[in-house]
Amino acid sequence: MDDGYVVRMLSEETWPAFAELVEANNGVWGGCWCMGFHVKLGKDRTAAQNRADKEQRVRAGTTHNALVFDGDRCLGWCQFGAPDEVPLIKSRRLYDKELVALPDWRITCFFTGKGLRGRGVADAALGGALAEIARNGGGVVEGYPEETDDRKVSGSFLHTGPMPAFERAGFTRTRQISPHRWVVTLTV
Repeated sequence: MDDGYVVRMLSEETWPAFAELVEANNGVWGGCWCMGFHVKLGKDRTAAQNRADKEQRVRAGTTHNALVFDGDRCLGWCQFGAPDEVPLIKSRRLYDKELVALPDWRITCFFTGKGLRGRGVADAALGGALAEIARNGGGVVEGYPEETDDRKVSGSFLHTGPMPAFERAGFTRTRQISPHRWVVTLTV
């Protein structure tokens, strides 16, 4: 990668670096641990439970995250998976309304550590996810990014990814599912 970043998949080997980044950032959005697209989060789920469930999924090979590293330090990631692995998405009602067929893969969320945003981490993570998807047979890939064309957007709204990162990777806007969120697709 041009920035000297290396992308590695989340695994038992990379779990400690992933966990260090999550812990340094309050469990990511108050304790999600990148579980929000796997299971419904709420008052009945604790950050500790999310952490344990994410680690169990790593051990079982049922979660996919492309982690961006600078040396040994994890800077951020992009989560992806088949629809049955990451069944929960934002704007579900409008998504289902015009659904023709499920994609082979979903790009569900991004995270970049505090103080590291704006350095190409999301682009590197998305590129790593697409390379891993290609290595695993490819297919139709969907993302659900937030449009940022005409407005300044808080980083907390960009957890599904910024539209420019998807467009740079070759995704096409397919349909709008909220005032500023789109379904975008790419065949890999």
